[in-house]
Amino acid sequence: MAQPFVLPDFYVPYPARLNPHVETARTHTREWARSMGMLEGSGIWEEHDLESHDYALLCSYTHPDCDAEALSLVTDWYTWVFFFDDHFLEVFKRTQDRPGSKAYLDRLPLFMPMDPAAPMPEPTNPVEAGLADLWARTVPSMSRAWRERFAEATEHLLYESLWELDNINEGRIANPVEYIEMRRKVGGAPWSAGLVEYAAGAEVPEQVAHSRPLCVLRDAFSDAVHLRNDLFSYQREVEDEGENSNGVLVLEKFLGCTTQEAADAVNDLLTSRLQQFENTALTEVPGLCLEKGLTPAECAAVAAYTKGLQDWQSGGHEWHMRSSRYMNEGLDTGPSGLDGVLGTSALDIRTLFGRPAASRLRSLTHVPHQKVGPSLLPEFDLPYPLSLSPHHREAKRRSEDWAERMGLLDDIWDRPMMDGFDLALCSAGLDPDATLEELELSAEWLTWGTYGDDYYPLVFGRPRDLVGAKECTERLKSCMPVEDPAAGPSLAVSPMERSLADLWARTAGPMGPHARELLRGAMDRMLDSWMWELHNQAQHRVPDPVDYIEMRRRTFGSDMTMLLCKLRHADRLPPEIYRTGTVRSLESSAADYATLLNDLFSYQKEIEVEGEVHNGVLVLQTFFDCDYPTAVAMVDDLMRGRLRQFEHVKEHELPLLYEDFELDTEGRAAFEGYVRELEDWLAGILNWHRSVRRYRAEDVHSGSGTALVRRGPTGLGTSAARLAALFTP
Repeated sequence: MAQPFVLPDFYVPYPARLNPHVETARTHTREWARSMGMLEGSGIWEEHDLESHDYALLCSYTHPDCDAEALSLVTDWYTWVFFFDDHFLEVFKRTQDRPGSKAYLDRLPLFMPMDPAAPMPEPTNPVEAGLADLWARTVPSMSRAWRERFAEATEHLLYESLWELDNINEGRIANPVEYIEMRRKVGGAPWSAGLVEYAAGAEVPEQVAHSRPLCVLRDAFSDAVHLRNDLFSYQREVEDEGENSNGVLVLEKFLGCTTQEAADAVNDLLTSRLQQFENTALTEVPGLCLEKGLTPAECAAVAAYTKGLQDWQSGGHEWHMRSSRYMNEGLDTGPSGLDGVLGTSALDIRTLFGRPAASRLRSLTHVPHQKVGPSLLPEFDLPYPLSLSPHHREAKRRSEDWAERMGLLDDIWDRPMMDGFDLALCSAGLDPDATLEELELSAEWLTWGTYGDDYYPLVFGRPRDLVGAKECTERLKSCMPVEDPAAGPSLAVSPMERSLADLWARTAGPMGPHARELLRGAMDRMLDSWMWELHNQAQHRVPDPVDYIEMRRRTFGSDMTMLLCKLRHADRLPPEIYRTGTVRSLESSAADYATLLNDLFSYQKEIEVEGEVHNGVLVLQTFFDCDYPTAVAMVDDLMRGRLRQFEHVKEHELPLLYEDFELDTEGRAAFEGYVRELEDWLAGILNWHRSVRRYRAEDVHSGSGTALVRRGPTGLGTSAARLAALFTP
């Protein structure tokens, strides 16, 4: 069968190395797989299948430095996960048996107890037998924190296979953002990152395991692994197995392009994720180690883990080029003079230039303050009706009086500017049923966040004062004590601190301890996202597309909005429901629609006036090397895709969620109320953007008469709209 496209030139800057214990691992894993029932008689594999796939070679390339025992164990893990994938395909995907697959998957977590001495059920198939054996052999040498992280990654890998099955059942192809997020779980690379910790003897210290830099390393690693696999496996997955979960197919349909063009675009995104990995490892991870006070041994573990992920990328590429499982006919396995020599394909220096170098150069050489003209706005076909609170005007007056009392109108802001922004109008749309007191509090939160988002770039962004920004951020966090919210005002000094402490005391005071911790976590993530923007601004770096989308939700304040909605329904819904992929998909699609909407409205203000690098339209212009109208059309398409996903989850996935959680009538009504609040959120944000004096061409230069425009600070993102997402009371 002819290959559907020519494989592109891959960015592989580090040479692959081969573990010397490869033959030992091959022999061990063949016998282990047979003892688990995965070979003769399984109906899935025969011995020649295992030999041709050569997972020992994969693990020997991806873990080149571990000893023979660790390599054999890791190879067994990969043999198990690939067997699971093929077993699930034959038994459930080809038959489209969702009930059977759910029962099958529900048993597997029972074979991963946190206590190694805890009993397990009797295995009933090779997948269960393999997992039970592997878990018992692995976890004694790892901490409980690692076990919890690895078990969670394994469960995600297993359960998100249902998402793939549902997409096959519906003949549905995901949008690009949805695909990247779900592929991390289905594809298993976060799971692979956990095995890197084991094989490298480099367990990540718990105090940094969930930090942004380490999460970005893991996610960028995962995305690159999966996108590379999509390129090599397109022929088998799409043409042979009929799967819809392949990045080449996703971009082919989204961009309306040829398969070859989609393959090239996937490779560009793969390159971008690898360059994001490099940027994070070099510019964020060292500072994190210093900030958290890690010991030399802990710093060495983080460094070894980072190197282990790097080894995996190069080794995984080498294996894909040699395994019979994938499309690799006619592909060179090494540079000129080294063709056929194991592990040398990454030495081809041609992969360091051309498209990879050009894309990195574009991300660092954007020319600020280019004249772009009025923002181009597509038709927004949002189907949700707008409702406004009757308390809008009074809440507006009260919130402006509050800002004046707090001192927020004494320096970069004044009353006419705040009047033009009309943040209470946003609150009135976000929660049309709010009482006057609730609406006032909401508008005051929006006011505080808008002020802060304008203050940070003006005070810290222009002088590139990251140290001062960090000190300010830590002081703001100290104004939100979880134990005693009323103590915050006594710790505050500046207008920004006093106003935050006041809001925190009034909002968190009536809450219980757990709810306060959740609220504090959401606020911390938003404040840290302002630091992320300053970090990029200091490098004058247009963000990577995936990193931008995911961080934009935080700068927009989506965590805060949705958390407060959830807390209102906490007594009627199990908390586990909000951690499901279905609910995260619902929330993320709504957040992405709103953030991209803001980017469209704010483009002239941010690009022409402020010299900004954080705008989704600019991110796509830079990544695809296209003009402004083309990028606008792509953002519009992505917004429509995210809205379709929101509707798809409502119509097709929520009924399955209700069944899985056995929700009664009251529980279903509570969750449907939450969904309606998200719809109000979207309608209120769109109305606010259309109504206020912030983004129109006559406002962004000189027509608004606001203090902010007259004094000329350069804003990071669009402050008012970001905080439009902060609160629904």
